[in-house]
Amino acid sequence: MSLAESANDNVAPKPVEQAAQPQPSPAPQSLAPAKLPIYIVASALLFLTQGLGMNLVNANIYQLQGSFSATTNEISWLSAAYMAPYASLSIALFKIRTQYGLRRFAELGIICFVVAAALNLLVTDLHSAIVVRAISGMAAAPLLTLGFLYMLEPFPPERKLTVGISFALTCTLFASPVARIISPSLLQFGGYNALYMFEMGLALIAFAIIYTLPLTAPPRAVVIQRLDILSYLLLAIGFGCLAVVLTLGRLYWWFEAPWLGVLLAICVGSLALMLAIELPRANPLIDFRWVLSGPNLRMAGVLLLFRFVSSEQSSSAASFYQQLGLLNDQTVTLYAIILVASLLGGLLCAALMTTRYVETAHVLALALIAGGAYMDSQSTSLTRPEQMYLSQAMVAAGAAMFLPPVMARGFKSAMARGTPFIVNFLAIFTFTQSIGSLFASAVLGTFVTIREKFHSNVLVEQILLQDPIVAQRVSQLASSYSKVITDKTLLNAEGLALLGQQVTREAFVLAYNDSFLVICYVALLGLALILLHQLWLRVVEWGTTRQVGITAAQS
Repeated sequence: MSLAESANDNVAPKPVEQAAQPQPSPAPQSLAPAKLPIYIVASALLFLTQGLGMNLVNANIYQLQGSFSATTNEISWLSAAYMAPYASLSIALFKIRTQYGLRRFAELGIICFVVAAALNLLVTDLHSAIVVRAISGMAAAPLLTLGFLYMLEPFPPERKLTVGISFALTCTLFASPVARIISPSLLQFGGYNALYMFEMGLALIAFAIIYTLPLTAPPRAVVIQRLDILSYLLLAIGFGCLAVVLTLGRLYWWFEAPWLGVLLAICVGSLALMLAIELPRANPLIDFRWVLSGPNLRMAGVLLLFRFVSSEQSSSAASFYQQLGLLNDQTVTLYAIILVASLLGGLLCAALMTTRYVETAHVLALALIAGGAYMDSQSTSLTRPEQMYLSQAMVAAGAAMFLPPVMARGFKSAMARGTPFIVNFLAIFTFTQSIGSLFASAVLGTFVTIREKFHSNVLVEQILLQDPIVAQRVSQLASSYSKVITDKTLLNAEGLALLGQQVTREAFVLAYNDSFLVICYVALLGLALILLHQLWLRVVEWGTTRQVGITAAQS
């Protein structure tokens, strides 16, 4: 892989012998220090271009309903269509890049993305938009890979998996706040088309970058086997169906739509069939025995923990603002603060990863997320973005600090076993980040829905018209219609309806507070487990050192 490899990309690919490891590549040549900021900016732009494709829809889900005359459930198909192919494509792209060369991969990838961005401008209705979003999801996956490669390119080998990977993962967090910062102005300028005109402009800039800035190409080798194609198709079907179920399950409700069960059955069947094909193979696409080993399961658990606690900001907080009726133009300053906090958190993590205090990043990250989530759990219906500046900045900084140490450790472990195992690591990373993110959002969204029903029942039980305070409140709410409704019964019914809306709003606020509190508890539990694990490692290390000393003294 081009993290620490270089070779001529134009040489003919060499076939890889069965079960043989690829030959080590020559040492990479160092880039001029002046090119370092150029490659970093290019990488940040590629990440931003790729991420905006998904986040522009998520940030404007209610605004797009008017453009397409669709319900919330219908417009959510845009996100599901995007994630279905995106969730698994990076696994196939690694082998494609290895066999056909990085240069061709980069050129074809950016051309596909530009075409997909142009197709967005031709959308006329919801059905065509869903098809184009699926194409955009396929086209975005190569751009994510190129973002990583451009960020890692200018760093020396000893810094690629410390500073380089920390900067790259920090850049992946920029698209969500930037989408919410720029959306109000773009929608005011030209509606749906303005959003994707901006995305196409970024894609054309990325097109120029890829054709101007070279990347060190790894050696090419024939690594794709016939059964790999079948296995990947089964994996893509399984991940795609699971992505659709997790995106739409809580909206159509899990047990109310039969087609959700059909998709879930197809997912289980496809993945089971892939497992049956892969286990007997000498060189499988994914080595499930290695993927399901103890260290990798622990790493997957840590990655899933990250996705769950970081959903406090990307899912719960954003939905909380929407429930209060806040539009994107009212949260611009908040997301600007989140953007700056993410950058500062990433820089601090990069500094820690160059020292022996790497694990401190996890401790700080979980402590910040837990603190921010607890502060958010005290929200009321009168809470506005100004009251959440500090808490959301803490969560953003923590999210930026959590992932790089885990990914660096996992990538080193995969590279130590050979290039084929990088595909296995990508399978773990893709599942925990793409599917894990959807799973966290689905779980928290379902939890909020259930808790809202609970709080609504509790609040409604306390509302009695015999209560003078309740009667007075109904009268006050109904008075706004007194000039147009003269019937006393209808006027009273309008007052009760408005009171019901307020009760529902308060129930949602209490439900989101419960959600924030759960995230706080999960972050604290993760923090406790990490501290206990570190303590156990210190005890084992001390015991080993003591035993060695005793043995040396006896001899």
